[in-house]
Amino acid sequence: MTASTNIALIIGSLRKESINRKFAEYIVSQIPDSITVSEVDIADLPLYNQDYDNTTIESYERVRAQLKAADAVLIVTPEHNRTMPAALKNVVDIASRPFKESVWTGKKVALVTASPGSFGGINSGLDVRKSMQMLSAQMMINLEINLSRATESLDEQGVSSERTQKYLQRFVDELVEFVGNTGA
Repeated sequence: MTASTNIALIIGSLRKESINRKFAEYIVSQIPDSITVSEVDIADLPLYNQDYDNTTIESYERVRAQLKAADAVLIVTPEHNRTMPAALKNVVDIASRPFKESVWTGKKVALVTASPGSFGGINSGLDVRKSMQMLSAQMMINLEINLSRATESLDEQGVSSERTQKYLQRFVDELVEFVGNTGA
């Protein structure tokens, strides 16, 4: 019997009605039962400040522990002003500190961006990848997801576009392989 694979989910938007949350929920619904997905709550994190490195901040410790315990991290994020959202950058920084204690080192990370615009959050994705590369994370390269005009794929129930559903299923299949879970 094999232990369950654990994926930590970070949603880069803090909005309750975030389109990225809807895509994340759809992706999670397609992941096999042999994989556990737990959302990392990033809304309560104070802005990172290096002065906090020698201080215990409960929300920082919770997030670091959750990311450290995960076999992989799935980030689903919008783009804010042609880069990653501040809340996402904050959790990236928090989990990279204190110096030489980064939870990102060697961590498997997969990324999805979605935007109502025509570029699909690609700039946000590039900046996340740039940060993760510098932090020595292991990024999932195949399949890169940048959903443009993303609101067109949604309705009140979630992801309604059959084309987008098929595309996200391909992503899930690649993600399962990336995290090393064969569903056995």
